[in-house]
Amino acid sequence: MLQSTMMDVPLSIPFLLERAKSLFADKKVISYIPVGIDPETKAPIPGRLEETYGQMYDRCHQLMHALAEAGIQPGDRVGTFATNTFRHLELYFAAPSMGAVCHMINIRLPDDQVVYIINHAEDKVLFVDNFLAPRLPAILPKCPTIKLVVIMGAVPALPPGAVDYEAFIAHKATEYTYPEIDERQASGMCYTSGTTGNPKGVLYSHRAIVLHCITAAMGELMGLSEADTVLPIVPMFHVNAWGYPYMCPTVGSNLVFTSMFTDPKFLAKVFADEKVTHTAGVPTIWLGLLDELDRAKQAGAPHNTSSINSLVVGGSAAPRGMIEAFGERHNIHVIHAWGMTETTPLGTMNTLKPAHHHLEKAAKYDQMALTGRPTALVQIKLVDEHDHLLPNDGKTIGRLLVRGPWVTASYYKDEAGTAATQQNGWFDTGDIATINSEGYMLIQDRAKDLIKSGGEWISSVDLENTLMGHPSIREAAVVAVPHPKWDERPLGVIVMREGSSVDKTVLDAYLLEHGFAKWMLPDAYEVVAEIPKTSVGKFLKRALREQFKDYKLI
Repeated sequence: MLQSTMMDVPLSIPFLLERAKSLFADKKVISYIPVGIDPETKAPIPGRLEETYGQMYDRCHQLMHALAEAGIQPGDRVGTFATNTFRHLELYFAAPSMGAVCHMINIRLPDDQVVYIINHAEDKVLFVDNFLAPRLPAILPKCPTIKLVVIMGAVPALPPGAVDYEAFIAHKATEYTYPEIDERQASGMCYTSGTTGNPKGVLYSHRAIVLHCITAAMGELMGLSEADTVLPIVPMFHVNAWGYPYMCPTVGSNLVFTSMFTDPKFLAKVFADEKVTHTAGVPTIWLGLLDELDRAKQAGAPHNTSSINSLVVGGSAAPRGMIEAFGERHNIHVIHAWGMTETTPLGTMNTLKPAHHHLEKAAKYDQMALTGRPTALVQIKLVDEHDHLLPNDGKTIGRLLVRGPWVTASYYKDEAGTAATQQNGWFDTGDIATINSEGYMLIQDRAKDLIKSGGEWISSVDLENTLMGHPSIREAAVVAVPHPKWDERPLGVIVMREGSSVDKTVLDAYLLEHGFAKWMLPDAYEVVAEIPKTSVGKFLKRALREQFKDYKLI
């Protein structure tokens, strides 16, 4: 074999950190973090803190020295129990740059799952946001591998044995000699949400992170540059905050973090104050923001969102009606994306082709509602129950398989989970989808959420997204309930917009107008105050199925 003459330079996170320092040292990281409690409302008060990438670089090196002096070795897991802040960003770079593994723990999981994750990963040190410190007494006694706790932010009194983050890194040198890093060694770690069984661990390599970072920032994907100010609402404790903590310093975009402050009114204010150009989050976040923007506009005091060039939605399927509402009522361009913890996460993204911009309005929004084409270096395909390849015709439904250099080949210490998802070099996502002739994929459902009625499949996601386009409905979930004749039938569970009401006849007519056959329509609707959600904001179908398992259709 004839070898190339190219240099074999490892793809590693220190390269990204060095680039941020050398090219973008003056660009900003802005964090809104809790700095006190309002005496009247008892709500946390946000304070604005600012650092540059140059300052971040120095503090990352101080943090590496502090971790080394605390006994952290290459390969050791450094746990973070934290929200989106500048300190969490420093951990994203410092831990892997010294050869350790940054393990982001989902703060919205119940204590027993947090304990499971820490013990399964064998974290040595745990970094904790100050307002999460009250949870430590229920967690730490059950986690024998934790040798040190570092509290990020001021607290009235440090927990026993804990140290303050600023004291931890104070007076340390601002230059650290990186160890030799193999690009295939682990850099980060994240666990799935654990909606069925225990969460599963995914180890990201330096190579995967760097390739994902430079690919995701491409013009046809996120399209980020030094001209952007990015506010990722997707949390850093879940699937690398979709890669933004690495992308933004690499391309020189300003970063804005809002920690625990994610209510729509506050976010709208920050968008205006910081002149945010790009933001990203799950559909439930954007449904709340849409309500707030509509409310303010109707009240005659609209929020200023004119700086926003792109709003990325992922995590679960985005309602077409929401995409259209942002575009038509607020001139905000929504980009639909798909990914998983197991895909680092970006798998597909729906950036329009030039021809799509000339489509009629309705057809254009139909196109934007698709889940997107695979990113560069990622491949997707559909197979049937016998693993036979299915056509990309936009109609044939099949199991979605994916592969690429940032797709996991196994779960950490979980042979059964690995065997269930690895299919001849491809990862079985558990999603059911279609792919059209242009390569655009559309998630139809999770395999476990499909409704089988009289031998025919009904997509709950398709019904939900259409229902959420109705002006009276804020949220909608559809689950299967038992039926004596048809085996299963769909039940709609809906949250109404304030002051709205609607009956089944109206909703049936609405669904029929949007192309559903009569036999696909929900047999009944139940109005609820809130739809239960997972720790990352997805509808928790398992809880709804349990709640309505004995539901009797009339």
